[in-house]
Amino acid sequence: MQVWKFGGTSVGKPERMHSIRDLITSTESRKIVVLSALSGTTNALIAIGESAKANQDDEAIDKIKALRDHYDVFVKELYSTEAGLAKGQEIVKNEFSFIRSLVNIKPFTAKREKELVAEGELLSTQMFEAYLEEQGENSILLPALEFMRIDAEGEPELSLIEERLTTILDQHSDKQLVITQGFICRNPRGEVDNLKRGGSDYTASLIGGAIRAEEIQIWTDIDGMHNNDPRIVKRTFPIRQLTFEEAAELAYFGAKILHPSTITPAKLRGVPVRLKNTMQPDAPGTLIATKSSDREIKAIAAKDNITAIYVHSTRMLNTYGFLRRVFEIFEKYKTPVDMVTTSEVSVSVTIDNNEHLDAISAELREIADLEEHDRDQTIVCIVGNFSADKEGIAIKVLEALKDIPLRMISYGASEHNLSILIHSSLKDRALNALNERLFYYEDAMKDIFTAP
Repeated sequence: MQVWKFGGTSVGKPERMHSIRDLITSTESRKIVVLSALSGTTNALIAIGESAKANQDDEAIDKIKALRDHYDVFVKELYSTEAGLAKGQEIVKNEFSFIRSLVNIKPFTAKREKELVAEGELLSTQMFEAYLEEQGENSILLPALEFMRIDAEGEPELSLIEERLTTILDQHSDKQLVITQGFICRNPRGEVDNLKRGGSDYTASLIGGAIRAEEIQIWTDIDGMHNNDPRIVKRTFPIRQLTFEEAAELAYFGAKILHPSTITPAKLRGVPVRLKNTMQPDAPGTLIATKSSDREIKAIAAKDNITAIYVHSTRMLNTYGFLRRVFEIFEKYKTPVDMVTTSEVSVSVTIDNNEHLDAISAELREIADLEEHDRDQTIVCIVGNFSADKEGIAIKVLEALKDIPLRMISYGASEHNLSILIHSSLKDRALNALNERLFYYEDAMKDIFTAP
């Protein structure tokens, strides 16, 4: 059994839903198909919720009407029979009636907001299953709210998901295609919740891990994971193979094609993940598994909105326990640290969430001195196979960036990651310089020296 996930742009138009049906029926393997909301829907629902929270009811109703108009047009183009259209229109009518009822409840709480945002996936999956039924496919809609659950910390309960999902799938073993929602789940109180933005990838990986799938396929509008950001760098190319560790580093440090949490369940159960392009289904995409290519440097990613915090204290010198006290403060405020560098009397760290920065700074000042924080920073991450016996990797990176001021460098903690911190205004220059030095310059030199 395979798990195939399709994102918002892949289901964003009626003809693309038609193409997805062709894709999932082109092979005989039994599939669980995970769908995101139609592109733009989640943002529209969030905007409706913001108006409801502000008690701007007329504005919320206008936004609901605009979104409903989009779906009314969508279903007319999705179905080809009167019966199919009638069912699609009934789905839209019922879900938008529920959306209006949520907005009318006062006060508009966070619980209601999560129910509202979940409507995007509930709409797309019901509409798609009705289309498959119209086309005579052997399929069933399996609500994610029946098996997808998170704990009090917001982490998925994989063993519970596996138990519930296995039982439900056994009850529908005659169905070739199983359609379900990405992103949405229930929390320990049984309320509708979600896996945060981009969580449909995570849903697919959790399902794939739970059922020990043959393969997880993530379908987007890009031909696999590229070696650099194609929005900034002109000469990029798709990477054909990565290890789980390499892909996880790239996803965490800014490769937008993949949700950062996706790799964990797949790696835990040894399920390969393949990134595919719905616009070019015959392209090989990127395979993420236990093995990779022999190339040392695989790709570059960049993570913006970083703040650097510089901590100084002579109490660090020849003592123990100081770093523990520093990181306990970040733990207290549930603020992850990305990069760390240390010297005899100082430690520098970076964070990507400033929500608790003032409180963190106040507590740090009780045990040390702080320099002024560096905001508007970017972490550039170079990913590959950097085992201890590899030579010259750091030199290549530093040569490429010789004209760019570097704030921090982190190398050696991972065999797959060399990270640098720069001001965000220099990101474009850095990505292009690294691309030329680490990929094209190196390949050109090889061609020169191996020419007959």
